[in-house]
Amino acid sequence: MPRITLATVVKLVVASILVGAAMAYLDVQPLQVWRWLADKVGDVAANIRHYAGRAVTYLLLGAVVVVPIWLVFYLWRALRGKG
Repeated sequence: MPRITLATVVKLVVASILVGAAMAYLDVQPLQVWRWLADKVGDVAANIRHYAGRAVTYLLLGAVVVVPIWLVFYLWRALRGKG
C-alpha cells in the first residue's frame, strides 16, 4: 500500500482549493454534481437494459429461423452417416 506523504497532502489541499474556487465561481454546489452523476449512471443503466432487451429480442427472432435449419442439417448428416 502506498504511503501518504506530506507532499501528497499538500497536493490534495491545493487541488481542493482550486476546485472549490472554480465551483464557487461557477455557482455549482456539490449536491448538484452528485445528482448529475447519479442521473448519468441511471441513464447508462437504462441504456444497458434497453440494448440488452433488444439483443435478446434479436437472438430469439434469429433462433426461430436458425435453430430449425441447423436441426434439419444435423439430423440429415446423422441419418446419412448411419446409412
